[in-house]
Amino acid sequence: MINSLMMVIVLTVLTGIAYPLAMTALAQALLPNQANGSLITKGGQVIGSRLIGQNFTSPGYFHGRPSAAGADGYDAASSSGSNLGPTNQKLKAAVAERIMNIKSENNLSQDSSIPGDLVLASASGLDPHISPAAAYLQVERVASQRGLPSAQVRSLVDSHSIDRQFGFLGEPRVNVLELNLALDTVKR
Repeated sequence: MINSLMMVIVLTVLTGIAYPLAMTALAQALLPNQANGSLITKGGQVIGSRLIGQNFTSPGYFHGRPSAAGADGYDAASSSGSNLGPTNQKLKAAVAERIMNIKSENNLSQDSSIPGDLVLASASGLDPHISPAAAYLQVERVASQRGLPSAQVRSLVDSHSIDRQFGFLGEPRVNVLELNLALDTVKR
């Protein structure tokens, strides 16, 4: 009985206290930005994270993926997908409405194709990235709203596009927050 109790205490201290403290200290020493959430600051104020999407709705900004995390979306405390299957009528209706809204706000014809990431939420509901195709689709709207040449806004998308990691992992992507912050620095 004493041996069992001692083993529980030793293992609790090792795995519940010592190991987490050692990993935290190692992460802070080797990768402090990542360990602290990859936060983005502007004027000394934290305005977001490179890892969590935000809801941009103004026509002068690039819009990210829809989010099913929380009542208003992008709620990190409620991170989850909608769990609706491809035959679910609620999902079909939401996608049809999103397609209609995207075509309307970007002045697209009815036969224009829309990248899937603009109408489908990610599994976490917090994805900070969109595909380059989704960003290029929004260039004309953003340029028009900001009074900028389309070529200049397209160049911003080009410069903020990230290739696949190591050339084969993941998909090409654009971080929406970083792209919108760069957009805010452009002079008219």
